[in-house]
Amino acid sequence: MEKGTSSPKTRSISYAKWGYIFILPFFIVYAIFTLYPQLLTVYNSFFEYYRDGLTVVGPNFVGLANYKALFTANSAGYVPIFKFLGNTIWLWVIGALPQFTIAMLLALFFTSTRLNIKGQQFFKTVIYMPNLIMASAFAMLFFALFSQVGPVNQLLVSSGITQQPINFLGMRIYVQSLIGLMNFLMWFGNTTILLMAGIQGIDESLFESARLDGSTSTQVFFNITMPLLMPIFIYVFITSMIGGIQMFDVPQVLTNGHGIPDNTSTTLIMYLNNFLGISKNYGMAGAVSMLLFVITAVLSTFVFKTINKK
Repeated sequence: MEKGTSSPKTRSISYAKWGYIFILPFFIVYAIFTLYPQLLTVYNSFFEYYRDGLTVVGPNFVGLANYKALFTANSAGYVPIFKFLGNTIWLWVIGALPQFTIAMLLALFFTSTRLNIKGQQFFKTVIYMPNLIMASAFAMLFFALFSQVGPVNQLLVSSGITQQPINFLGMRIYVQSLIGLMNFLMWFGNTTILLMAGIQGIDESLFESARLDGSTSTQVFFNITMPLLMPIFIYVFITSMIGGIQMFDVPQVLTNGHGIPDNTSTTLIMYLNNFLGISKNYGMAGAVSMLLFVITAVLSTFVFKTINKK
């Protein structure tokens, strides 16, 4: 090139705008179907807005009156939101404890290089299958099995174990146990597969070094497996807890929406559904939804900070 002549300018191509274009549909869908309903829920929580027969009352601004009503005792002498929160946590706990225990044992069993279990894909499929069944269908199955004219009672009576059918769906201990059992059966397979994936992501040389040093299986688990598995475990635990707080379909179908006996199996979402589906009280429904959001955020943060401590 001769001196004094300018070199042709190279035109650079910016791909950044294409990235924004590709992710734009997500933000549009999120804004329409998630963000807007969330903002509308917050808005409704400060208004008196319900249906009385064919008459729609409101929306009339009432400030924090809906939130105050949530923490007011009813005619039975208890605050419903506290009772239903306790029910929800307890129903999740009795299902989550065996879920995580069995899932962890199965994950360690299937990923053990010393045992070298064959046919892992088959076992993964089998233990995951209950998760594919709709929760409402699962609850209907248990309702049919444990009703007073169901096969379980018929078997107990015909075998002489009991003289008359047991009211499984009318006693607190049985109803809560059935809900916990269903939650366990539906979710332990999913938890097992996630924990297996986390364990298989740990460098095998760490386990070999520990075994060469004479470490026991218990020492390997608490000093190598569990600390390195903690990110996956925290994720599974928090998502399980959020799902437990949002528990609805299993107790709703099993108790026909009544939370029998004496509302001992009524969850927070069932309480919310009473305002949305029955009384059409959108103001109280918004207040309950916001309280659920706060409870979920607080519990998730607490669990994350507690479990993630060194």
